[in-house]
Amino acid sequence: MLVAGCASSGAPQEWEGLVRQANRRLGTVFVKPDAEIAGYRSVLLDPVEVVFARNWNPNRGGRGGVRRLDARDIAAIQRRLAELTREIFAEELGKAGYAIADEPGPDTLRVTAAIVDLYVTAPDTLPPGRVRTYTANSGRMTLVLELRDSVTREILARAVDTRTGRGSGAWTVTTRGTNTADARRAIRAWATSLRQALDELYGREA
Repeated sequence: MLVAGCASSGAPQEWEGLVRQANRRLGTVFVKPDAEIAGYRSVLLDPVEVVFARNWNPNRGGRGGVRRLDARDIAAIQRRLAELTREIFAEELGKAGYAIADEPGPDTLRVTAAIVDLYVTAPDTLPPGRVRTYTANSGRMTLVLELRDSVTREILARAVDTRTGRGSGAWTVTTRGTNTADARRAIRAWATSLRQALDELYGREA
């Protein structure tokens, strides 16, 4: 509840001992004063939690020919997005030379990512070609990213950032493929932001 509230409202200057810092890549960033993140040699990626927006109703105004989503469909969307997020983060950090750890350790940084306030405008559950759905925006989602010491679980930094899908205003066909492509772009941007922040801490060239 606290995370979702901060993601959807004006962020304070302090949050659980973390101090807000200006950041050009992510919406809001909080860092523990004197945190020594550059001392960690590997990264442990936690499973990703995905939470839909409170007002999201995938079956609202049911479109003709489109099957209503049930609990299994919704869980499948959450699972696919969670797996995609962890996969892209691991890929982005790994190709930049950061070791991905399998367990906590004294020199391992724990990265916990959660997707909250997820709103999919037109979730697609039918085979291609059956029904065409047009939207001006595929939806939105907010990342809450935490960096912690993997052993003590002391929080070192937290970031909150919201991304939306196609924002041109033009009505275009929306499918599972376009929804996934929009999600990939947002997640890749987040993963790149984390990698670039770590690069700066470790004095690596961009």
